[in-house]
Formats: sequence, C-alpha cells, structure tokens
Amino acid sequence: MIEQHPFKVIVLGFDGVLGSALTGALDLFSFTGVSWQRFLGQAVTPKFNVQIASLGGADIRCSNRLIMQAHCAIETVSDCDLLLIPTIGDSIDKVLQQNQNLIPHLQRLAAAQTDIASNCSGAFLLAEAGLLDGKIATTHWGYANKFKADYPLVELQDNQFVTQSGNIFCAAGGSAFYELALLLIERYCGREISTQVAKTQIIDSKRGNQNSYTNVTLHKPHSDTLIKQVQSYIESHFREAIQVNELAAMVNITPRTLNRRFQSCVAMRPIKYIQAVRIEQAKRLLESGEVSIKSLADQVGYSDLSSFTRLFKRATELTPKEYQAKFSRRAV
Repeated sequence: MIEQHPFKVIVLGFDGVLGSALTGALDLFSFTGVSWQRFLGQAVTPKFNVQIASLGGADIRCSNRLIMQAHCAIETVSDCDLLLIPTIGDSIDKVLQQNQNLIPHLQRLAAAQTDIASNCSGAFLLAEAGLLDGKIATTHWGYANKFKADYPLVELQDNQFVTQSGNIFCAAGGSAFYELALLLIERYCGREISTQVAKTQIIDSKRGNQNSYTNVTLHKPHSDTLIKQVQSYIESHFREAIQVNELAAMVNITPRTLNRRFQSCVAMRPIKYIQAVRIEQAKRLLESGEVSIKSLADQVGYSDLSSFTRLFKRATELTPKEYQAKFSRRAV
C-alpha cells in the first residue's frame, strides 16, 4: 500500500453535538500509530492529523454543556481525506435548523470525493445535505422511524451496524462507531494497524453483516477526483458487470487515458482494481462465515465459480474453502 501519512481527518463540530462522540473520534484517530508504539517502546508514528472544524472556527457548545474550542473553520477546509460527522446530542430538528450553513460545506467536500462518515444521528446532517439520496444508510434504531419519514429517498437499513455507499459511511451509534472507526483506519492504514488500535483500545470488533460494505484496504491516497469517482463507482457496483470502456465514458475520457491515470493513482489498472475489490469482499464474506462456497462467486460479481476460484487462489494462495477454514470467525 502506498504510504502517505499522516492522513488529514476533520471532525465536524456544531452546537448540540454529543460531546463524547466529538472527543472520542478525536482521540481514537489521534492515537492511531501512537498508543501501540508506546506500549512496545517503538517510535511513535501518528497516522492521522486530526482537527475539529466548526463554522467560522467558533467555539462549540456540546449537548452536555461542555464548551469545545475548534482548531479551524470548516470554510477553510479545501480538502481532507476523511470528514467525520459526530452524533447529534440535542433535538435533531433544532440542530438541523441552526446549522443549515454547514450543508454547503458537506456538499462541497462530498463533490471532491472526500470520505465522509457519520455516527448515529449524524446521518441526519448527511441526509439533509442530500448526500444519502438513493443510497443505503443506517442510524440509531431509536431514530429510524423519524429518519424514514423525513428522508424517504434514502434506503435506510437500521438493522445494520455500518453501511457504505461509495465514499459515504454511516454507523448506527454506540459501539457501532468503533466498528466504523476500525473500518476507516483499515481503509487508510491496513488491517494490521486497525488490529493494533482494537487491541490498545480494547475494542471487541464484531464486524457484523459483512454484506453492508466492501473491504476498503485498496484505498490509495491521491488527489485525482475523477479517478476517485471511478473507484467509488466500482466499490458500489462490484457485483455488476463492469466494462472499462463504460467507466471511461462515464467520466468523459478515453479508456486509454483512464487506464493511464488509474495506474498512476492506484498502482493498478481498472480491471485489476475491479478484481481486487471483488476478492477482498469475498475474503470478508468468508471470514464472517455467513456465505456458502457455492454462492460466493455470484455474491461478488462472478457467474463462474471455477474461474473465480482460480482468481481467488492466485490472489491469496488459498482456495475459498481453505481460506474460510483458516480465517472464518465461526471456525475459530
């Protein structure tokens, strides 16, 4: 994986935010690459540069009456790798009404293909910005009926711990935030670092219902928004038949140009990226123990099991059955 650290993380602060969600996100990402290294006497290498941003850089009045000082103004954030939307702690309608000026900035960063992740009722801010229309999402079960009534264009899956639609992630709240945080840390830093964080923070990762999101360790940090758009499309549509010429037409460039730019940004061509995303999703399904070998190929976009098995073994040096026996949580 291409190393480019620290990654830039912005935690959105606003009046009425749940204080523990705001500071918890700040702590968890700030100590990635720090706590484990301290315990083992290794050199500290922070993986994320984390800042809290608010409108105008103003102080943030949390729902528990704690006053938090922002590091910067959201207006000055022109780019970041990850934008986190914490839980709304006060009345949701009140917070949405008072923070309408945040909406253009969420839309602006989403248009730049920034990864955006909400926790619990923070999904209401994403929905208010129209970023979840036609996409799957989740939120706390206690807010599910209100969410469905207010945002009927969103495919709410309130039984899910974590959802992913392209570059938009949602967590259901509570311990689900840790599931989401570990997933995002894995996206940027790899599974080993994510496991280190889980161990140092004593997080029991369940990774429930793997169908709701793909393995995202293939993420390569780069600034080409066009290629990010193509990546997001592949990660959301990997179960479908995807042709490189169709991807190129989608972003109005030639297949040759797409191949060249994709290779430069992601260190592989689009066809290889499609295969890699499918293989990684298959690995997650096998690890969960919730899939049969017979149906596996179809679930990740292949009609022929034998061809898929050959690709899987080439990538992992194990057949799907061998991989499941070795890594399935149910087997353990």
